[in-house]
Amino acid sequence: MSPVSRGRKRKRNGGKVNRGSPRSNSPDLSSGPERCDCPACSGEGFDKNVLIDALVEEGSSLLGIADSLEAEIVGASLVRFGGAAEEEFREAWAAEVVPAIAQRASTEALAVLLAIGSVAPPPAGEAASAAADRLIEAGVARPSWADELAQPVELTDCRQLADPDGSASILVCSFRGAGHEHAFVVAVDHEDCGAAASIMMAEPDELVAVLASLRSGGAVPFAEQALDPAELRWQVENALDARAQHDLDNDRLDDGGPAEWDDPDDVDEYPLLAELLAARMRALPAPSKPKLPHGDACADDLAVPAGLDLAEANQPGLFAPPKSRGQRWGQRPAAAKLPAKRPKSAPPAPIYQIKVSLRDSNPAIWRRLELPADASLATLHRVIQVAFGWENDHLHFFETPYGEFGAVDADQGVRPEKSATLEQVAPEEGDTFRYTYDLGDNWEHDVLVERAVDREELVRYPRCTGGRRAGPPEDCGGIWGYQQLLEVLADPSHPDHEDQMEWLGLDDPGDLDPLRFDADEITGALIRLR
Repeated sequence: MSPVSRGRKRKRNGGKVNRGSPRSNSPDLSSGPERCDCPACSGEGFDKNVLIDALVEEGSSLLGIADSLEAEIVGASLVRFGGAAEEEFREAWAAEVVPAIAQRASTEALAVLLAIGSVAPPPAGEAASAAADRLIEAGVARPSWADELAQPVELTDCRQLADPDGSASILVCSFRGAGHEHAFVVAVDHEDCGAAASIMMAEPDELVAVLASLRSGGAVPFAEQALDPAELRWQVENALDARAQHDLDNDRLDDGGPAEWDDPDDVDEYPLLAELLAARMRALPAPSKPKLPHGDACADDLAVPAGLDLAEANQPGLFAPPKSRGQRWGQRPAAAKLPAKRPKSAPPAPIYQIKVSLRDSNPAIWRRLELPADASLATLHRVIQVAFGWENDHLHFFETPYGEFGAVDADQGVRPEKSATLEQVAPEEGDTFRYTYDLGDNWEHDVLVERAVDREELVRYPRCTGGRRAGPPEDCGGIWGYQQLLEVLADPSHPDHEDQMEWLGLDDPGDLDPLRFDADEITGALIRLR
């Protein structure tokens, strides 16, 4: 489990990822200086000590961290919060903010300087590292992870997977250092100026599963090639820069001003991983060719590689759309015309027996359900939510041969789910379509129409007639995160065991029984939907 995925919060939400390192009174870490209180953002006078106090306060949480990689993640959040990632603020950080932190001369201040120095771009990062060295020489006690952080990080592998039509690619880079191995997997959308669509951090076993899914999930063979470090850096930095420019442009066009966050612990992973990845790239050889141009208008004619069909790659969460931009990944084929609805004068619709399977679950998690064929997709959504124990706290959509329906942005071509019925999108036995819930964790469900049967007069529909295994808990990181969660709960010696027990509210790990399934209980809950 990556450091960003540890310490999950209990709060539910509809789009943000509730993950991050433990912190106290955390600032909004999801954005750069556009959402801070600096003069450039607020237009008002600002006491520098307010920022310094907030940064040094994070030193307390840093002292409780035992892992240098987690310290780097917190450092990335501090860099984003203070604005050190923005070019116009770097000089001010180096000249004013870093010296002010160093003047505190405490272990907390040293921890903050070390964390910032590990990820901040120059000159802020260089100034922070130099100030930290001076505090160490003066005898200030170092955090437990300081020695580990000082060890070099080595690039062990870098490669590109790309789709045949040149619309997208995946950049994979693995690192080893201080006893840690981790990798970054970057999805790049070449139809969107080559911008980074998402970043995932994975440990070695997770990376094996990700690559296996990518290699086996595509409908068309893809190109895979090794990259030299300089070429990797060139491609990654272009992708990060294009995404940063797009996010900035979208912020400028937002008439509503900066977004208000209900919970300061709700952290979007992308900016933090982007900051850490950028720091890794700066340690690689500089590329000999200049960066791609990216002006006010996005270029349509940038040269792109050939490779992988991302729409068919089934790794949950990896290709989730950038939440700040609200756009779906890739291009969809034109949908067939939706058949007409059943006339009101027609006889009652038959009952569809459908099998809904949670994609990539092993052993399989599935439900066999019966409901009227003319039930709307909105009704089917509620039925699936109950059948799998979901809490309906996130966005969802259906992918069908007749287009996409659901509760996501209408301007992305997703039609209201109330407008289509089950038998319209799956008119024949054997027809299939997909239901995706939670665009962060990406719980994908395959829906198969097994057969149509006559109604039974004494039966109340919908009902559940079969299935296997309990549904996963919400917000556990998708199917891969759920598998890891079960491993952690089964191992009392695992370092995350107690944290996950607390997050789930369990007194005993056996209280979460992955084998539990009760069709009658689900049917009772379905009847109460009416």
